[in-house]
Amino acid sequence: MRTLRLALPGRPGRPALSLRWDPRAAAVCAALLLAAAVTGVWTLTTGDFRIPVPDVLRVLAGDGNPAYSYIVEELRLPRLLTALLTGAALGLSGALFQSVARNPLGSPDVIGFTVGSATGALVAILVLSAGAASVAVGSVAGCAVTSAAVYLLAWRRGAAAFRLVLVGIGVSALLSSANAYLIAKASFTDAQSAQVWLTGSLNGRGWEHVGTMGAALAVLAPAALLLARPLRMLEMGEDTASALGVRTERAKAWALVTGVGLTALATAVAGPVPFVALVAPQVARRLTRSPGPGLLPSAALGALVLAVSDITAQRMLAPTQLPVGVLTGVVGGCYLVWVLARQWRAGQG
Repeated sequence: MRTLRLALPGRPGRPALSLRWDPRAAAVCAALLLAAAVTGVWTLTTGDFRIPVPDVLRVLAGDGNPAYSYIVEELRLPRLLTALLTGAALGLSGALFQSVARNPLGSPDVIGFTVGSATGALVAILVLSAGAASVAVGSVAGCAVTSAAVYLLAWRRGAAAFRLVLVGIGVSALLSSANAYLIAKASFTDAQSAQVWLTGSLNGRGWEHVGTMGAALAVLAPAALLLARPLRMLEMGEDTASALGVRTERAKAWALVTGVGLTALATAVAGPVPFVALVAPQVARRLTRSPGPGLLPSAALGALVLAVSDITAQRMLAPTQLPVGVLTGVVGGCYLVWVLARQWRAGQG
């Protein structure tokens, strides 16, 4: 960890502004962003109508063939940007939740927040027959109500990390049953469309979805970064963090609120894409080998994972396009089995 000090003009006698940064984490972020850029260009060239890389670059520079411009700018680029922004939001929310829970299983997928968001959206789709805007509102409301319920049920002179995970798993099971009941009672057409949405899909995503996720990250990502220092202190234990001046319950509550906002909006845009929020923070932490929540590497890795998963889901069984959640579910499920087996072996040792 290194410290960069900036001397501010017009402030004689006052300490310089200091910024701590980790060279390895910065290098990992740069490598992940480069990989995401390469994946993005590859995605824009690939499809039923292939476009050469130089033509894609000319379109992005604003000087391309009109036919190529339509395919890239109206069909492929919005979907790619939605994947990158949604993946970044999921990776960031997973890092926040796992840091608060101090547990690799403390992701919104496992502790019920994603399922609660899906429940709110299903009520809007199947019960209220609402439009796209109301589905987004229902998704956010479902996630907010679920998170509040989990937090309150886990509260006992504070929300202990292990209680958050255990209560969240129980709430997730209950809400999964409720979702299955809603689909079973719906008409065949409504149930089919709801089931596709529940899998997590980026099919048909447009610029309105890019705008939604861009605005969400513009507001919530800075809020998450402001929580990096107190969360780093919390990982040393609540007593130690309190001794260092951190208001532990306040920091955890703000982290949960920020993570809930990111999870709810990502689910509203792409459906409950599984396991990205679980996998990205843990892999990012192993790559950076640095303490703390690792918010930026987690966001970069989440964006890369979802972009790669989406183009793979599109082309693996072409011309049939799989929902991206099918692929992330397979990869994330394998990772979850590995995490559980590793923790079990560590407990046996």
